[in-house]
Amino acid sequence: MLSLVLIALAGGFSVCAAAGMWLGESFGSDSIQAFVLTIATVLGLAVIFHLLGRRGEAKLFRREALCAIGLSWIVATLVGALPFALSETGGSWADAIFESASGLTTTGATAYSNFYEFPQSLLLWRSMSQWIGGLGVVVFFVAILSSLGAGAKILFSNESSGTSSDFDQGRIQSGALQLMVFYLCVSVLCLLAYKLAGMNWFQAVNHMMTTVSTGGFSTEAMSMEQFQSPLIEWIAVFFMIVCGTTFVWMIRLLRGQRHVLWRNNEVGWFFAILISSTLLLTLFLVDQTGQLPGHDSLRTAAFQAVSIMTTTGYSTADFAQWLPPAQMALLLMMFVGGCSGSTSGGVKVVRIVIAVRAAMRSITQAFRPNVTIPMRMSGHTLGERAIHSVVLFIILMTAIQLGAMLFVAGSEPELSFAGVFSCVQATLFNIGPGFAEVGPTENFQFLRSNTKVFLSLLMILGRLELYAVLVLFVPATWKRFS
Repeated sequence: MLSLVLIALAGGFSVCAAAGMWLGESFGSDSIQAFVLTIATVLGLAVIFHLLGRRGEAKLFRREALCAIGLSWIVATLVGALPFALSETGGSWADAIFESASGLTTTGATAYSNFYEFPQSLLLWRSMSQWIGGLGVVVFFVAILSSLGAGAKILFSNESSGTSSDFDQGRIQSGALQLMVFYLCVSVLCLLAYKLAGMNWFQAVNHMMTTVSTGGFSTEAMSMEQFQSPLIEWIAVFFMIVCGTTFVWMIRLLRGQRHVLWRNNEVGWFFAILISSTLLLTLFLVDQTGQLPGHDSLRTAAFQAVSIMTTTGYSTADFAQWLPPAQMALLLMMFVGGCSGSTSGGVKVVRIVIAVRAAMRSITQAFRPNVTIPMRMSGHTLGERAIHSVVLFIILMTAIQLGAMLFVAGSEPELSFAGVFSCVQATLFNIGPGFAEVGPTENFQFLRSNTKVFLSLLMILGRLELYAVLVLFVPATWKRFS
C-alpha cells in the first residue's frame, strides 16, 4: 500500500518536471535534476516496499488500516520534501520537510521567504502537493483498490473525516470514486473561473489547486492581494465555501435531493457562522477605518472570514493589524474549522455543535437528573458513545495544543506568547497564517530546525485528526492477542 502511494507521488513529480521543461526549464537545470533524482529515489523505494509486502495479507483490519494511514502521510511528507531539499532554494532539510508537510496537509504555512522566486516546476509541485493532499492520498487509492474489503471503510472514514454511512451505495470504493469525480469537476470549474477573471494559465492552475484543497499556497509574494481584483477574490470565496462544505452533501444536492438542505445541521451551522462572522468583521473594519460600510469592507471581511474558517489561509489584508475583537473572532473560527467530509481542517463544525449541545444537556440534567434528553444530528439520533468520543476528541486536541505550546516555548524562548500560540494553532489546525511573529505577512523560516520538524508532525496530526498518527506510538497497539 505504501508503494502505491509512492508511485502516485512519482507520477506527480513527473508531471511537474515535464511542465517545467515545457515552460522553459532545461533538462540540466537544478530544479529538473532535483525532480529526476527524486523520481528515481521514490520509484526505488516503491519497489522495495512492494517486494517487502508482496506476500502480505490482502485484508485490512483497523490496526493495519490506521498504521497504513499514518505511515502513508509520514512517508509522503519525507519524499515530498526531496524536490525542495535537492533544489537551490536556500533552505535546510527542516525547511523542506516543513514545506512538504504544509503542502500535503493543506496547511499553507511556509518556511521560505523567497518561495515566489522558485522555478515554475517547483512552484507547481508546491501547489500540486496541496491538491493531492486535499482529498487525501489514501482516499485516492481506496477508490481504485477493490481488494481492501472492509479495510477500505476504515481507511476512508479515518482519513477523510467521513463515514461509510455517508453513501447510499454498499461499496465504499464507489463513494470514494464519487468524491474524486466531484473534486475533479470543481477543480476544472475553478481553473476556468480564475482564467476568465484575469489570471494567466500558470497562475490559474496553481491557485485552483490551492483553492479547492483549501490549502492557501500562492505563487505570488502577497498572496491573493497581488492581483488587486475583486472578481478573483469573490471567485476564491465561492470555491473555498464549496470545498469547506461536506462533499457528500454537495453531491446529493446536485443530484436534486433537496431534502438535504434542511436535514444537515452541520452545513446550516457552517453557513450561519460564516455569515454572522462576515457581518461582525465588517462592523469591526468600519469601526477601525471610520468609513461607511461598503463593498470593499464587506469583501475584505468575507474573504478573510471564509479563508480562515475553511483553513485555506489566503490573505488580502494584514489581519494582525485589525482590532482585538476582530482578531478574537478569527481565532475562534480557526478553532472551529470547516465541515466534516471536506478538505478543511480545524475541529470541524459538527463536533463543536455536538459538544455545545452536550454541555447544554448536562446543565439541564443537573436539575432534572431523571429526564432522558436524546440528541439528534442531521436526522440521526446520537448514541452516548458518539457524544463521548466527540468530547474526548476536543479534550485531546486541547491537551495536545497545550503540550505543543510548552515544547515550542522551550525550543523558541525568544517568541512571544502570541507567537507560540499561533505557531501551534496554525499548524495543528492546518490553517497556515497566525498572529504576531507568524502573522499573515510573515513566515516560519526563522524557527529552529527541531521546531519546524515538530510543527510538521503537528500538521500531520491535525490533518489525520490525531488517532491515525498517535496510534503509531502506542505500544499496546502492536501486541498480539490470542
